[in-house]
Amino acid sequence: MNHLAHPTMRRHEKQITDTQELERILQSASICRLAMTTDNTPYIVPMNYGYQDQTLYFHCAPVGRKLEILRKNPLVCFEIDCDTAIVDTGRPCDWSSHYTSIIGYGQATTIDDPQAKKKALAIITNHYSPGTTYDYPDENVRKVTIIQVDITSMTGKRSQPTSATKR
Repeated sequence: MNHLAHPTMRRHEKQITDTQELERILQSASICRLAMTTDNTPYIVPMNYGYQDQTLYFHCAPVGRKLEILRKNPLVCFEIDCDTAIVDTGRPCDWSSHYTSIIGYGQATTIDDPQAKKKALAIITNHYSPGTTYDYPDENVRKVTIIQVDITSMTGKRSQPTSATKR
């Protein structure tokens, strides 16, 4: 995944460059915020997701604003974070945050093939319930839309805890 690293981070000392660590973050976070834009108007939505092989998978209803936007412009940005905490130092101008995050870019497509949809649903399900398998009824599969985002670049960042009080 090294070819996916996005080199423009200002605070290089906070950058996560280890590909295994980036994979761990992608596998462990709960929510992915998917950002898109059309007609100079940004739109961001928090979504459940699954990750495998440099690809994010999301499920949604077959109609809605995000699908309308993605049909016009399939380029997306995404953000994932975990291990977050506000650090209250007792001096408001010195407060800080602890976090581990990834910001990335990709191209979205929808999956129409029923078997490919089932595979994507299994990836999403496994993200939240590892090792569990389900039978996805064909009727349910027909009613869901799967968004696939092929990641083109991403950057990981971490702000480490100190001895300050967490809040």
